[in-house]
Amino acid sequence: MFGLGSLFSSDMAIDLGTANTLVYIKGRGIVLSEPSVVAYHVKDGQKKVLAVGEDAKLMLGRTPGSIEAIRPMREGVIADFDVAEEMIKHFIRKAHRRSGFSKPKIIVCVPHGATPVEKRAIRQSVLSAGARRAGLIAEPIAAAIGAGMPITDPTGNMVVDIGGGTTEVAVLSLGDIVYARSVRVGGDRMDEAVISYLRRQHNLLVGESTAERIKTSIGTARMPDDGRGQTMMIRGRDLLNGVPKETEISQAQIAEALAEPVQQICEAVMSALEATPPDLAADIVDRGVMLTGGGALLGELDLALREQTGLAISVADESLNCVALGTGKALEYEKQLRHVIDYDS
Repeated sequence: MFGLGSLFSSDMAIDLGTANTLVYIKGRGIVLSEPSVVAYHVKDGQKKVLAVGEDAKLMLGRTPGSIEAIRPMREGVIADFDVAEEMIKHFIRKAHRRSGFSKPKIIVCVPHGATPVEKRAIRQSVLSAGARRAGLIAEPIAAAIGAGMPITDPTGNMVVDIGGGTTEVAVLSLGDIVYARSVRVGGDRMDEAVISYLRRQHNLLVGESTAERIKTSIGTARMPDDGRGQTMMIRGRDLLNGVPKETEISQAQIAEALAEPVQQICEAVMSALEATPPDLAADIVDRGVMLTGGGALLGELDLALREQTGLAISVADESLNCVALGTGKALEYEKQLRHVIDYDS
């Protein structure tokens, strides 16, 4: 009798990210991971959603005047309320392929630096999308749980979660945050840095999706040893004569383009270390720092951080999914982790 109830449990955890949204269903794990993009058609002042997720991402930067493709999340918080609500509804429906499911309880992670207004907007969107209850969990805690860090022990653990819109640096002990800092630098800022570098140095204009492809293919946080590294052919629009052109770029150029966002992440880690109580700082020297989030996959970022801090830096196994897995674990072990989930504000 009880087994059946848990089998059809519809409670879910959502990692509502700037770049990707992941949905975790209790007892089943991560069932959906799609880009946080919505395409809609505006007719007579009314927005009609055409595509969400993967399908909508293909339309980014390629839409005619009547269709808009946008990302409703900016820097980890909701920028467009109505569109975000539609996106959450779509993902909830897609994750539950059965139509007659009961109203689920949903836990969503939010950046540590989110204001009460931003938190209320996220909670309201989730409730409007059909949740029975909406709980919020701080992103650094979810990331640390997802990375398998023993956060309930009386020892210091440091996690750096580099997402699409924000980088969260936190020191955790006894299941809660001792110190946290959220800087609005992440994968998006890196893409922007690549776009502006190519515009400045090569008079070449590329779109967001090309910049992201460059970053994931040959992006690196350190200068290659040979001063050049791998190369890649890219296409964009020549700003001098307005025609499309193809050019070759090297890893060294991309390392130069990404120097500023990488430096900002390093500085956030350094200031967190400075603000950490000495006993916890001693634990961090023993245990090192854990990198999570999609930004942690940037080439040699761990080495760049190690050079700056002198600490052991490791990248979590499933760094892209850490926050979703941690939010899911908070849902599965709600009794033990009750204190980190906020159901009312």
